[in-house]
Amino acid sequence: MTIDANGDLMLQGRSLRSLPKVSLHDHLDGGVRLETIVELAASAGIELPAAGADALGGWFAERADSGSLEEYLSRFEVTVGVMQTREALTRVAREFVEDLAADGVIYGEVRWAPEQHLAGGLTPDEAVEAVEAGIDQGEDAAERAGRSIRVGQLITAMRHTDRSLEIAQLAVRHRENGAVGFDIAGPENGYPPSRLRPAFDYLASEFFPVTVHAGEAAGVDSIRSALIDGRALRIGHGVRLASDLDVVSRSGDEVLVTFGAVARWVRDREIPLELSPSSNLQTGAIQAWGTELADHPFDLLYQLGFSVTVNADNRTMSRTSLTRELALLVRAFDYDLDDLQAFQLNAAAGAFLSIEEREELIELIAEGFGS
Repeated sequence: MTIDANGDLMLQGRSLRSLPKVSLHDHLDGGVRLETIVELAASAGIELPAAGADALGGWFAERADSGSLEEYLSRFEVTVGVMQTREALTRVAREFVEDLAADGVIYGEVRWAPEQHLAGGLTPDEAVEAVEAGIDQGEDAAERAGRSIRVGQLITAMRHTDRSLEIAQLAVRHRENGAVGFDIAGPENGYPPSRLRPAFDYLASEFFPVTVHAGEAAGVDSIRSALIDGRALRIGHGVRLASDLDVVSRSGDEVLVTFGAVARWVRDREIPLELSPSSNLQTGAIQAWGTELADHPFDLLYQLGFSVTVNADNRTMSRTSLTRELALLVRAFDYDLDDLQAFQLNAAAGAFLSIEEREELIELIAEGFGS
């Protein structure tokens, strides 16, 4: 991998940024431009923990490397705090889409929790409408800039509150207004998906797609609950699924593994794993395997045939982008363009779209990679 005269990362003569990408796991309040946070905070009279965009970026980065999901999540108080009005939500959503498009993303799903954005007097429905307005504006701006992108909302319920059924109903209510799926987020330990079973029962009755944060801070049982109680079609992170694999022996590139029941089900059913390399390292999700990106079980899961996808998770907190995450994986595991294309095809196949739309997305990826 090289860097060209424009500073673009190049692999096999191709710019990583220009390659068509699919982003399945990207938080709205984790992808706010630093300059926007500073401006919105000034308008709202909110005191920030650091003065200026550069200092604030350093503050986020320093505290993101905590090794703890709970500590990592506490940083969101700053971004959520400046996203409490219709105007702020629309602006952040618009810029979010523009930044994805500039990074080569052609389809994205943005997840966010409306219940956290009501302090300024918005109703949940008004908040969803504000974000959708911003997404529409961002798609239009990208089109004018010569880029094509489509973005859907993943309406998220916080697993430690008692509003999950209400938020599930909100998501279904907006399925014709940009909402493509449902998610739960927040602290995993002590808050298994089974706590939210009524919401998941309702979503299943409405044939509404679900992804669930699981296997990031909590173990394999959280993934089992996501599949059984949540009827999850994808797993948010799911990195600890690797602990349900017993590596019997290694010989060169050959690995002999025995599968636990959950791991075998996820692999055989091709349930996508929304892996986020930098974030998984920062939150301590891979601590059972090591402390460097090369220790991430991403490659083991990929080589065993799991449907792995690559995601940024929180671009602001982790100072990253989808292009950067792919570059990190290339450096860690010596991947080539065929591998990067496989990750995008996995993501396209797992997108919460109709089969016709997924097939179109797959064709765009194949065309963009030159297949």
